[in-house]
Amino acid sequence: MKVIIIGGFLGSGKTTTLLRLGRHLVEKGQRVAIIVNEIGEVGIDGETLSFPGLIAKELTNGCICCTLRISMEYTLQMLEEEYDPDILIIEPTGIALPLQIKEHVALMGLSDISFSPIVTLVDASRFNMELSQLPTFILAQIKEAEILCLNKIDLVDKKTLVNLTDRLIDINPDALIVEFSALKTDAAFMNFIDLLAGKDNSLVSTQNRNSIELSQVSSYSGKYYINSYGGDRHDMAVIILKMLEEVKEKIESVNPVFIGHVKISFKLGKFLIKGSLTSSQSKPLVEVLESSGEGNGQLKFLSAITKLSKPDLVQILDSVIRTNLERSQIKYESTDNKVNLIRLTEVNSQK
Repeated sequence: MKVIIIGGFLGSGKTTTLLRLGRHLVEKGQRVAIIVNEIGEVGIDGETLSFPGLIAKELTNGCICCTLRISMEYTLQMLEEEYDPDILIIEPTGIALPLQIKEHVALMGLSDISFSPIVTLVDASRFNMELSQLPTFILAQIKEAEILCLNKIDLVDKKTLVNLTDRLIDINPDALIVEFSALKTDAAFMNFIDLLAGKDNSLVSTQNRNSIELSQVSSYSGKYYINSYGGDRHDMAVIILKMLEEVKEKIESVNPVFIGHVKISFKLGKFLIKGSLTSSQSKPLVEVLESSGEGNGQLKFLSAITKLSKPDLVQILDSVIRTNLERSQIKYESTDNKVNLIRLTEVNSQK
């Protein structure tokens, strides 16, 4: 079994990269499994990555290089016994250290295992922000990589791209550097896939670091059960976009140059409406995807933000989501038993 570990800070494009990589490998006849690590208690990306020929498993409420090592070992052993994949792709949370994950997997005693070079994705559109907010952590991720992927190159000009490449070479002169947009399966992306066939040469570190503490990122996740919803997927896309716009505004009032990731998703029939916000400099994005996963009637959210206290993050997410649901006359229930939700309005049956 070949193990591919793809790291990168929150919002760097790991899920989009994995989706394209997974589809390509399945089309080539490979049996592929993906382990997705979400920092919060609620998983979102597992539904996005599930499609015929590929199995995705989520590990939530912690980091697989720190607090979830036992869960990861159990999941890996289960996948090996029940699915026997040719390729296992691990997508750690954006505040994980990929080399530490590789070390843990190597010690699990899995049969016939090999590793691709360790990959770190770098968001070309906000690298300077990341480095200014979290210099120690971002530098650690880059220095541990054997392949550095400058993603989202379609969002920057050529001069910026050259400068970013030079900076990555200065930080990690031994890494291979590839530039692409994960939205396109073009020659640059195929070059990245070819590089994954190379041999892993990463050095083993004896230092056991807690990546969550090192990143200094506050996280919060949860879900709301939607009891009834009279709109369609396009209506919900508009609602989620409005939520993200308001979340961005409120976070900026505390940290004007925040980076991280806020994800909100809603499963409606065969569709998954998924919204994403990655920084103060980016616009919220919402997409409607086809999904075979379960979870109808659940609005899930996941967030991890720099230089924002946990209480502030909780207050912002809860207030924005609830206000928008009530404004849209959507009846819901929260997993937070401390909140009295009787005041909520009924769904407008004419919508």
